[in-house]
Amino acid sequence: MISQAVIIKNNKILMVRQYVQRGDIVWNFPGGGIEENETPEEACIREVKEETGLAVTKLKLIHVEDEKYTYLINKIRGRVVLDKTIKDNEDILEVKWVSLDDENKFDTYTKPIMALLSELIEGLADITHVPDSHLGH
Repeated sequence: MISQAVIIKNNKILMVRQYVQRGDIVWNFPGGGIEENETPEEACIREVKEETGLAVTKLKLIHVEDEKYTYLINKIRGRVVLDKTIKDNEDILEVKWVSLDDENKFDTYTKPIMALLSELIEGLADITHVPDSHLGH
């Protein structure tokens, strides 16, 4: 099982460029394996801290598929640092804030999550937007 984080700030998303098991180098959301006796949320918090140096809170589960949990992070503390002394970070080449418009960074694994986020954001806009003419003033 895997837990990953979607962290958006200033129209950018935090991603890690890393080697993956299939041998490719890809851009992924920060995250990794869920350890024994760990909840998916706890794993997400731990993995983000290990891979990016950021402490995260206020997680919202936005997607579960094939034992992969994806959380939207609503609060971060700290600054982005890739700590190569952590053994599990050996596969990570860089951690970077990537423009949400940079389609080249997203692949068949990350694009569906980005599409889901877009739908969530549009849905929120639809829910929260009330034209003045309907306020009864």
